[in-house]
Amino acid sequence: MEQEIACQSRSGAVTLRAESIPFSDFPGQSRLFIDYQRDPISLRKYYPQAVESQSDVAALVPSVLANHKADRNILADALSEINIKFGAGHKTLRNIESLRSPDTVAVVTGQQAGLFSGPLYTIYKAMSAIRQAEKLREQGISAVPVFWVATEDHDFEEVSKTYVVDRNGSLYESKTEPSHCYENLPVGFIKLDATIKMGIADLIAALSPTEFTSEVRQLIEDSWRPDEYFGDAFGKLLTHLLGDYGLIILCPLHPKLKQLAAPVYVKAIRRSAEIVDALRTRSDELVKDGYTAQVLVGEDYFPLFWQAENDTRNALKRTESGTYRKKDGSREFTLDELAEVAEKEPGRFSPSVVLRSVVQDYILPTVCYFGGAAEIAYFAQSGEVYRLLDRTPTLILHRQSFTFVESKHGKTLAKYGLDLPQLFKGFDELLPEIVEKYLNTDSARVFAEVEESINAQLNRLDQDLSNIDTTLVENLAKRRRKIIYHIGALRNKFHNVQVRKDAVIRQQIEGVFTALLPHRHLQERAINITYLLDRFGLNFIDWIYNAVDLDDRSHRVIRL
Repeated sequence: MEQEIACQSRSGAVTLRAESIPFSDFPGQSRLFIDYQRDPISLRKYYPQAVESQSDVAALVPSVLANHKADRNILADALSEINIKFGAGHKTLRNIESLRSPDTVAVVTGQQAGLFSGPLYTIYKAMSAIRQAEKLREQGISAVPVFWVATEDHDFEEVSKTYVVDRNGSLYESKTEPSHCYENLPVGFIKLDATIKMGIADLIAALSPTEFTSEVRQLIEDSWRPDEYFGDAFGKLLTHLLGDYGLIILCPLHPKLKQLAAPVYVKAIRRSAEIVDALRTRSDELVKDGYTAQVLVGEDYFPLFWQAENDTRNALKRTESGTYRKKDGSREFTLDELAEVAEKEPGRFSPSVVLRSVVQDYILPTVCYFGGAAEIAYFAQSGEVYRLLDRTPTLILHRQSFTFVESKHGKTLAKYGLDLPQLFKGFDELLPEIVEKYLNTDSARVFAEVEESINAQLNRLDQDLSNIDTTLVENLAKRRRKIIYHIGALRNKFHNVQVRKDAVIRQQIEGVFTALLPHRHLQERAINITYLLDRFGLNFIDWIYNAVDLDDRSHRVIRL
């Protein structure tokens, strides 16, 4: 059933139409995620704080407030410094001040610092947190939205590129490779250089020129500048896009936040062997219950990285003698030495994927976290780390998930009887159906009649030969397969020729795949927000806000 959403644009009122599609209709979704979306309460073994509905989140607030021990003034001071640097407005700064109060909770989400904000789901995560904080405030609870930028991550290749649909309807890759973006350097320590100007120019040139293009260009250029740190550029752009909603940006590299995290680091170091054992046991439990282990933890695993003098992030591995050695073998520590460093110089460490959420929820009074499908799966395992560090596992909720369908693509889908789940079959598999149902039904019928006739005559021959010699029947079976194969190959050529004869039709269908299913994944996993801002203006951010329905656990297809 479609839902109508009223929005505003420069040209007046706009009505969006939304429909929901269960994630189970899409291939490649993990069973753990699907089960959690369907019935979170049934998985409380792995998610102790799971709630039945969004309105139940408020019930967790008293426990969160009672268990939050970090110094709120140090937290607020750090967040003020971070967000003022990013150009935050009064709504964000007012929310930061609210965090000084012992009755304020945080609705948290986070993501790596992607180029030009990365894929669309980054925006959807932030907007999910914004709307949940608003919902809690409506219930009389002081709540603020916080976006944790994963600037400690060191996989720059993953965040260095993003995609838009270009003026030709093809997928355009925008990429930046500043100098010194070498292996193991956290994204937050990578500095943009002059090549970013060329990257922005190429991106804008790739987009179809609209009345909004110059505005979009200015928006990007104001944040992504030479000599700006990559993580700071991301934070500034996110602030420009979502600051009016009071979103607080958190960069965990800030020294004051590192100091707040020190007690967790020390405790995780002291109990690292127990953490490894518990994670390995939890992996076995997940597998036993029919799920997949999320983080493959070896016996030599250590839950923190070492930050070297040259700012590189280095894995630590447990040796057979019980010491801990940098992966390159250049330094070795005892457990006591690591704990002492963590207490005095917490900036020397950054948490691994299984510890990051615990650190986050120690620093912040987190009432819930909005993540993607993979993060939900990780939480099933990292919940053991919370337990061992005497923390209550945080409630995790799935972020809002959208595919925005422009009218031209909506018309193509309707014309050929397609929907989003069907596109996962791929262009080549859908092509025969499109040709035979919509482009050339006459030739398709002839092919079907010929195949039927050939099979009928071969059946007659098979019956006759079976009375003569079974070896002849076997020989006929082999030749039948070849005949059918050649008819099928000819049919495939017919499909391709038929589509090539109408370049417009092929372009329409390929355009749908590019815009809605880039790289055979949902739109939100590749396309950058700049494409939609260029098409519809900065009002599009408000459209996303209006499209959010926290009670809907499905994927939402929004027709523009």
